[in-house]
Parts: sequence; structure tokens; C-alpha cells
Amino acid sequence: MKNFLLYTAIFISSICNAQKLKIEVELPKGAGQNVILAHYYAKQILINDTISLDENGKGIFKNDTLLPQGLYKIFLNNENHFDFLLSEDQQFTIKNSDFSNSNIKIKGAVESEEFVNYMNFLSGQQQKRRDIEAKFADASEEEKLGYQEEIEQLTKELQKWWKDKSLEFPGTWLASFLMANYVPVPENIPEDIQNNDSLKLRFEFDFQKQHFWDYFDVTDERFLTTPLLPPKLETYFTKVLFQVYDSVSVGVLDLIEKSRPNKSMFRYITSYFLNESINSKIMGMDALFVDIAKKYYFSGEAFWADSTTLSKIRENVIFAEHNLIGQTAPELLLESTDGETFYSLHQINKKITIVLIYEPGCSHCQKFVPELYQKVYLPFRDKGLEVYAIYSMDNHKEWVDFINKNELFDWINVWDQYNNTGFKILYDARDTPGIYILDKNKKIIAKKTTVDQTKRIVELELNN
Repeated sequence: MKNFLLYTAIFISSICNAQKLKIEVELPKGAGQNVILAHYYAKQILINDTISLDENGKGIFKNDTLLPQGLYKIFLNNENHFDFLLSEDQQFTIKNSDFSNSNIKIKGAVESEEFVNYMNFLSGQQQKRRDIEAKFADASEEEKLGYQEEIEQLTKELQKWWKDKSLEFPGTWLASFLMANYVPVPENIPEDIQNNDSLKLRFEFDFQKQHFWDYFDVTDERFLTTPLLPPKLETYFTKVLFQVYDSVSVGVLDLIEKSRPNKSMFRYITSYFLNESINSKIMGMDALFVDIAKKYYFSGEAFWADSTTLSKIRENVIFAEHNLIGQTAPELLLESTDGETFYSLHQINKKITIVLIYEPGCSHCQKFVPELYQKVYLPFRDKGLEVYAIYSMDNHKEWVDFINKNELFDWINVWDQYNNTGFKILYDARDTPGIYILDKNKKIIAKKTTVDQTKRIVELELNN
């Protein structure tokens, strides 16, 4: 019985010990100083623990439980730090004489050891590339083609390294991390497509869109403890998906749905696209913001969003949902400067109508409005263009003085003195100048454009 109890105690002790973090470090350069153990969280680096090293640079990071697997950093100061991969084995030693990647020595955690080998291999490939690129300046066109082939070969070698290690360590965090960097390229392209540049470009574009996430598991929350996810999402959002709302919306919502099985990834990816869509420089992406807000936040599926967050999102949706690209612009019936005439936006019978919202006290408006009048309105007013210029404030004298000063007499000048129409919400007049370009059916075809962009769009539309 005694032996049974003894063996049981040893067994339980070994299990408990296996579930603890214990990283012994030997960092001579940091002797007698504090060093930090930290982890990546997307673009951030968050601290896990701080220890003091003895006079030999030795110390131990301990934790009663395992830490999330991911990419970690040991940090002495801004000039002395290095990364390492933390997997299931979290009891090992790290030695590093000078905090450089080339001198990291890890014992006791195979995946962490192999990651060190990867960093050294990667560093070597990067140096070879720099050496080749340095030759470009004085190279002939023929030599440049040769150098480009050498660079492509380096990429192939790196990809082979990822694949070989993933086969050597199947199912491991190391394999997942390495292969997350890999995006397959099309092979065996049909000859008729191969020989046509435009068809080949489209084929490659479609292939990348379909296979971009093949080796990156969006349900694996370990990727949150790395810097890999944000640039992957950014590339997908801005380069892989065709930059129009219809294409981006399908791709983004599909990816969000794929991440749903893991709450942490679902939260991060949904939040990422919500923020990116409202801040996107691509015209029309505010429609994606409205889609995500309604589908996930207003439905209650965004469990992480508190009342303050939801209130801000709801405000942005209210100001965006009535003036999205492709929608019919809301009707307005506004008063002219004489107080007797009212102009209907929808009754303007022109091929193109610009809705302009401005306030004379806005420094940007002071330059933008006269420039729009001179560069866009005057050249195209007799070719099918009208401008419905809305003064957004309530000072009649200020308004008339601005019109007279800049001689803005010929386009339609209107205002809503008592805010009866709600145009400030319907056309999001929070920032001025505001501009919307409408076709003959009053469908919004562009908005928030510069004067030069507006001129190009108007010229193109009037010539169609």
C-alpha cells in the first residue's frame, strides 16, 4: 500500500509539474538586470513577467499554469531582445550570449529549438536577397532578369523549408506557424490562358483569392499571440479582394463566418473589419461597415461590445446607411436665398447632379467651394451638370456674403434654416465640405471626392 501511495504521489506530481511554465534563462549580457518575458498580441507586445538576473545572467521564468502558445520575446532593452516560439513544451532552457538571434540556444523544447533554426535560415535567405539586390543598380537588363530569377529561387527555397518542416513535425504549432506564411501559386495553367497576359492575370488573381487562407487556420487562436494575423488580414482586405464593395463584402463576411467556431478569433477578425471598413480610403466601404454592424453588433452576436461601443457604432450607421454608393440619394426640398423659392433635388433634370454641403467658417470649404465652382461647375454646366449647393448653418448673412464674395450665383444655392429635412443625417454633414455625385436617376455614384477627382468622374460620366 505504501508503494502504491508513493507511486501515485510521484505520478500526480509529474502531471502537475508538466502543466507549469519553467523557462531557465542564461543571458550574460543582462547580468544583474531585469529582463522581461512578453508575448505578441497582433500588433502589440504585452508583458507576462519580469525577473532579476543574478551576477551570471541566470534566472527563471515560472508560472503555475502554461502560457498560451505563440511567439514570445525576452526583452532587456530596446537594443537587446529576441523572439522565440512557445509551444506545448514549456519547461526548457534558453542561453543567449548577446541577445542576437544567431546566438540563441534552446534545450528541452523541440519546436522552440527548430524555430531558432528557422530564424537563422530566414536570416541567411534575407542576406542573400540583399546581396543580390545590391547588384541591381549597375546591372544590365539581361543581368537584372537573372538576378530576379535568383530572388525567386530564394523564395522557393524558403517555401520548401516551410513544407519540409511541416512534414517533419506534423500537427504541431511549429508547422502551423510556418505554413501560415505560405500562399500557394497556380500551377499547370491552361496554355490558352498562359499565353494571354490579361487572362493569366485574372486567373492568378482568382486563384489567390480562393486559396489565400488555405494554410492559415482562422479558428486557431494561437495566431493572436503572434504578429502574423494583422498583415494577413490587411493584404486580404486591400490587395487580394477586388476593391469594390460587392467583392470585398462577400470575401470579408465569408472569412468572419469561417472564424466563428473560435470566439477569440471571431472577435478579433470581426472587430478588425468593422474598423477597417469605416476608415477605408476606398469609396463605398462604409457599406461594409453597415453590413457588419447590423449582422454582428446589432444582432447581439458581438458579445464583446459594451453599450458605449454599440452607441458609437449605431451613430455611424445612422449617418451612413442613407447615402451609400449605389443607393438613390434621399429627396430634399430646400429653400433658396430669397426665402420664396424651393428647389427639389429629385426634380433636377440633368445627367449629373452634385450635392455639395459646406459652411463658410470651414477653412477647407473656403478653398474647396470656389475651386469646385471654377474647375467643375463652369466647364460642365452646359454639358449636363448641376450643383445643388447646401449651406449647412443658420446665419443668412454669412451665407449670402460667401456667395457674393465668390460669385457662386449660377448653381442652385439652398439651405434648411430650421433643420426640418434632416439632411445633416441623410447626407452625413458632420464633416464639411461634403460631396455626392448623382447620376440622372439620382443614384449615388461617388462621394467624398476631391475637386480633381470630382472633375474626372463628371467628365467621364458626361462623355458616356
